[in-house]
Amino acid sequence: MKIKRIVESDDTRAGKIFNFAIQALIVFSLVTFSIETLPDLSARTRQILATAETIVVLLFTGEYLLRLAVADRKIGFIFSFFGLIDLLAILPFYLAGGVDLRSLRIFRLFRLLRAFKLFRYSRSMQRFKEAFLLVKGELILFAVATCFLLFVAAVGIYYFENPAQPDKFKSIFHCLWWAVATLTTIGYGDIYPITAGGRIFTSIVVMIGIGFIAVPTGLLASALTATVKKKNKN
Repeated sequence: MKIKRIVESDDTRAGKIFNFAIQALIVFSLVTFSIETLPDLSARTRQILATAETIVVLLFTGEYLLRLAVADRKIGFIFSFFGLIDLLAILPFYLAGGVDLRSLRIFRLFRLLRAFKLFRYSRSMQRFKEAFLLVKGELILFAVATCFLLFVAAVGIYYFENPAQPDKFKSIFHCLWWAVATLTTIGYGDIYPITAGGRIFTSIVVMIGIGFIAVPTGLLASALTATVKKKNKN
């Protein structure tokens, strides 16, 4: 029970030291991951980084097994959000063992998931999680409506611009990129309308996009406020 308290809470000195050590290890891992992308690294430096990565993975593996051992519901821990994050943070290392990394390069991206391990130690993130669950239904509905609006925007700009720019607005699927960039009001400018109808339609999409960006922000802000007030009352 003492080990369980150290691993799962930070209300003791040992628990705080354990949590700080894991956080420092996560940051160290992300720094070494970034250094690996530098060009013209010497063979010795790459060897040092590879050794550091092995040590980090072994420590994370030990942490994962320790959390699994002290978990009351082990299956529940394995399939929980942080349980999956912990597993995916170490899995690429074992999958790549003895295999040409060029064929498994995509798995290296999973090392970025170690950053999400930091959320476990943030009480603010716990409040954010509670706020998200509070408005989960509304956010799902908003996400569905956004996907529908993206499709409508892609179809609309296709019929306006395809006759004038068939090389850029080739199909509705090609127009989806324009719809995403326009609806989010980013507007990269790589493809843009030149017809009067297309420009008017784009203006409408941009105005709708401004309102759509504000909706989830307002939902989460109000939910966070409610969560904080509830915590303060408790």
